[in-house]
Amino acid sequence: MLLVKFKQDVVEEDFLKQIEQLVNEIDLIKGKDTESHEKVRQGYTHAMIMAFNNKEDYETCVSHPKEVEFSAVFVTLVEKFVVLNFPVVYVKASS
Repeated sequence: MLLVKFKQDVVEEDFLKQIEQLVNEIDLIKGKDTESHEKVRQGYTHAMIMAFNNKEDYETCVSHPKEVEFSAVFVTLVEKFVVLNFPVVYVKASS
């Protein structure tokens, strides 16, 4: 996962086209942990990604009794966490 904040003058669509081109040209971009240096990770050890079809599905999930129960246990097991709720932009190689 890479988190970015674009500069004001960056056109997001142009950047995404460049990333899509890169993914098409380099068949090495996958979803495996490359064990980056600790400085880059800032102490975090795991990343979990969940995607939902829409905001309503997300809200239904986080209010589900099983999710509420799990969350109560989860917070006792972690030292720190960050929740990022951003729209997902999928970039994948052309077929």
